[in-house]
Amino acid sequence: MMICSIMTIIYGAGLFVSAADDDKEVLLQYQDFEARFAAVEQVADLVEQGFDIIEEQTFPVLLESFGEEEVMFVPAMDAVYQRLLILIADEEGRILYKCHQLSTNQLYPGQMKQPTRSIAAVSFQDADNDGLTDIILITRCVNLTGDYVGKPYKVGDVLFQRECGFYRDYRISDKINRFSMNKSANCIVSFVRDGRSTEFLYTASTEKELLRKGFKVIEEQCYTRNFEKLGKLKVLPGVYRISEYDVFMVYLINEQGDIVWSFQPMGDYDNLYSLKGMTGKDMDGDGMKDLVVLARYSCEGPQGELLVEAKCSVYYQRTGGFDIDAGFEDYYQCTEEDTLEELVNKIREYWGWLPALTVEPAYTEK
Repeated sequence: MMICSIMTIIYGAGLFVSAADDDKEVLLQYQDFEARFAAVEQVADLVEQGFDIIEEQTFPVLLESFGEEEVMFVPAMDAVYQRLLILIADEEGRILYKCHQLSTNQLYPGQMKQPTRSIAAVSFQDADNDGLTDIILITRCVNLTGDYVGKPYKVGDVLFQRECGFYRDYRISDKINRFSMNKSANCIVSFVRDGRSTEFLYTASTEKELLRKGFKVIEEQCYTRNFEKLGKLKVLPGVYRISEYDVFMVYLINEQGDIVWSFQPMGDYDNLYSLKGMTGKDMDGDGMKDLVVLARYSCEGPQGELLVEAKCSVYYQRTGGFDIDAGFEDYYQCTEEDTLEELVNKIREYWGWLPALTVEPAYTEK
């Protein structure tokens, strides 16, 4: 019965450890963490229990259900497991509310240690129009292992205020992060409060559905190509604006108006800054047309500064669809000065061939 209770608690914390795993080490780690967390009754207890207060994100805030006086918003990080805590304290340092049930603490299933590095943003807004101030939280994370090792990314959450506390709707948090609506607090509020969502960009099945839900086609780049294995298709690039961000996508549409394939060249960038060019040509010499996209994207730097970078995305046509380039990007670092025509030649050189025909891009930024 004791093991069953522990396993239920651990599952709720996002560790997803089953009794069959017999992972006693994780059980002991979680029990240790919970014991230290439970022992925090004053802000002064945090350091003693192994939690580091994030001083630069600690400040007073008025939260209606806690009374008319300001309370302190106090985030802290577990020094051992990199798990984030959110606490609300009164002016004397007594803890009025605390939690660690956050998306950023559930990124590595089955593990206590998480990849959270810092808080990227905190905002206090009424996200659900109930008259109470909610907490919009964005953390910055960096994986130590896996395909995205070393690449920073954001994780968003909303803590909805209720009487003397908060709750987190995991379904809302899941969509915020799964569909990249975690770029800023305003982006999250646009989804939660205003109902604007990027989800349809990944789930739509027809061109009509895209247009009906607000996808704006970049008309000067829209053209038709005969993609040998997939037939005659319309290349449909465009953006969907949510808050201050333009989310850039490219679709291939068949003659019936159905989406055959989709691409997201901007990857983990926040925003399409400018489209420099696109073309559908054979890049690797296999006789089938590939797709090349050259654009500039913006993102937030580690200190909150605006960064703008050029990126060339290459998609190779294969028998069943397209494969994203996994070699040329490492071979050649794209620069602001590169043109689409120059990059097409470099890609073909990378593959060991260069036809005599002049490469004419379908569109070049003016």
